Amino acid sequence: MLFGEAGPLGGAAWTAPAVRSGWIQGLRTLAQHPSALRLLAACGAVDTIFSLQGDSSLFVASAAGQLLVHILDLAMRGPAEGRCSPQACDWPACAQKIVCHIEDSLCSIATPQVTQALNVLTTVFGHCHGLWTQGLWVRLSPLVARLLEKDPVPASHSLVDLLLSVARSSVPSSDRGLWETLAQTLSHLSPTQAGPLALGILKLQDCPQALRTQAFGVLLQPLACVLEAAAQAPGPPGLLGGAAGDPMTVDTLLCSKSACVGLLCCALAHLGLLQPLPQRPSPWPQAPLLGAAVTVLRLCSGSAAPTSDVGGRLCAILVGCGRVQRAALDFLGALSQGAGPQESVTQVFSVLLEYLMSPESSSMVLKKAFQATLRWLLSSPKTPGCCDLDPRTQLFLRELLPVLQKRLCSPCWEVRDSGLEFLTQMTRHWGGQAGFRQALLASEVPELTKQLLQDPESYVRASAVTATGQLSSWGLLAAPASPERPGAQQKSLLVELLHVLCADSEGFPRRAVMQVFTEWLRDGHADVAEDPERFVARVLQAASRDPDWEVRAQGLELALVFLGQLLGPRGSHCPCAVALPETAPPGALAQALPEAAPPGTLAQALPEAAPPGTLAQALQVLCRVQLFEFAFRALFDCDRPVAQKSCDLLLFLRAKAALCGSPQEAGDSPNVASVEATLQRWQAGEQGQPLGYLEPGAVMAVLRSIDLEGLRDTLAESSDHVEKSPQSLLQDMLAAVGVLGENEADCY
Repeated sequence: MLFGEAGPLGGAAWTAPAVRSGWIQGLRTLAQHPSALRLLAACGAVDTIFSLQGDSSLFVASAAGQLLVHILDLAMRGPAEGRCSPQACDWPACAQKIVCHIEDSLCSIATPQVTQALNVLTTVFGHCHGLWTQGLWVRLSPLVARLLEKDPVPASHSLVDLLLSVARSSVPSSDRGLWETLAQTLSHLSPTQAGPLALGILKLQDCPQALRTQAFGVLLQPLACVLEAAAQAPGPPGLLGGAAGDPMTVDTLLCSKSACVGLLCCALAHLGLLQPLPQRPSPWPQAPLLGAAVTVLRLCSGSAAPTSDVGGRLCAILVGCGRVQRAALDFLGALSQGAGPQESVTQVFSVLLEYLMSPESSSMVLKKAFQATLRWLLSSPKTPGCCDLDPRTQLFLRELLPVLQKRLCSPCWEVRDSGLEFLTQMTRHWGGQAGFRQALLASEVPELTKQLLQDPESYVRASAVTATGQLSSWGLLAAPASPERPGAQQKSLLVELLHVLCADSEGFPRRAVMQVFTEWLRDGHADVAEDPERFVARVLQAASRDPDWEVRAQGLELALVFLGQLLGPRGSHCPCAVALPETAPPGALAQALPEAAPPGTLAQALPEAAPPGTLAQALQVLCRVQLFEFAFRALFDCDRPVAQKSCDLLLFLRAKAALCGSPQEAGDSPNVASVEATLQRWQAGEQGQPLGYLEPGAVMAVLRSIDLEGLRDTLAESSDHVEKSPQSLLQDMLAAVGVLGENEADCY
């Protein structure tokens, strides 16, 4: 029994969502054949799909709606194709049945039925691009508009999705009445419901200016109400681009805490999304928006002193509300991309410092405050003719660093972690600025950061690793070393990070160490440049034994950087040069650079002491650091990303060898035979035996014997490509519900 009251399988199997979903997918394939459309309508399949739209499984319900759209699109590609407004009598029976069902659903008093119809139409106008969609909208738009007459408007979220989908389709070019429908919808929906529609309208590329103005007003109204309510004295009307406090918006803000919080958070989020878009309204009310964001934050902290009754009630609702605080801080951070009057910017820094200092700020609020502060600091204008920070920023830094110092000692690990992330980003951007360096070195922040390498929380240790690595790159970690032991302070950090890599029980700090070491090697960090070969050997030895696959993968990334420094980057040509100095005294590279040399300067300043070498010399270096032991073992790693990186590295090396001319290969020497035998055992899962020291010629012989291209293609395939085949999915469905006999054939 294909179709019936008990379901297409006619038995208990139909109760399994996987079977219903599989049946839908089967019909989707069947519907590809035009001759099957009549069969679908005649056998009752479409009626079953209608019922599945209300399925308890959201996956099944969604698939049913998508299948209806698919069938409708295929049906209308025939006789109705090319006609803007085909007569209903010209439509295929299957299409007529679906459209009539949608009409009935739109007229239903049951909200779920209306929602199903709106969702199907949203998919139609989002994915179907034939001219018939214009005729479909002409037929159905009166029913959609009639929904606005109901109070409340049913399925408002789905209605908004549909109208925006239609507005982005080809319909507006033939039906200018759509803009009027959108304007009416903005007026009929509640302030909270209208927000997403207003944002969507403002994102449209081609839209009447009057509608854009109306939509922008909807987004501004909640903040306009806040500004008016919190004003110490009556201000000019329309503080935000002509938007005044709408009575309905005020009622929503004051009716309950949940309604107030929801409306403000949505308004702040929508305006934040709109701010960076090129099609945002112009002029953009930057100063009033800054004032509104600051006012919301002060209402939440209790530092505002509104005199109006509405302002007092708002303050009582919002005080201590972390959700609104987070939304307002996000919005304030987004506004950093625009200029503002000096007075407004001063208020911004003041409220940010207030939140960073407040003992009432939660860990998540502090995280948002740090993020917003960073965005405002990095967007600070530069003083003309001066490469250093402007005086206002330097003054703020002197107030900020003691607060950061306090937060790094917080008993809450999330706060310590947020402070370290903030410090890392500031150092990354300002490590070379004299004002920042002076303020930072005068504080205890660098020493506290180093102490956090021993933090009991692994996330904090990982962030401390990243922060100390960045500080060290800029020479900001500690006081300069003594003349007798140049570089001693830096070397102690290297030893500490190596200890973290070898001994930390958690993966996050070890991953962070590998990322720092890779950056140090790439940028020519002073401590690494003293003896890069020894550095790489020690790091690869630790990474190769690490149980965390991301650490092993990052080890291969470091190996690739080292390989590029020896042989030149990808795509470059010979001659190969081993550009690693062997005679430079410890610390000489660091002393040859100015105090605030940025990362990368050390790599550019390497002395040209090493003459151009041969590929064989480079391979000898790689063999000494046991890079091939690591790479060959990783080639058979049980974690696919590690094996893929190893394959890429070895392919890169083989390509370089082809460009530069291979060294004399070892042919069928015992060394080559032993290596190949060991690799075969590794591939079989026996990874105990090491390769030992390899000769360059043996390495190249082994590289040529391995089908790296074939291995790369195999690794590129999804690990479950077999299990996701149609046959395998059907077998899983049958096994799950125990389908036997004739039902098994139906399911297939």
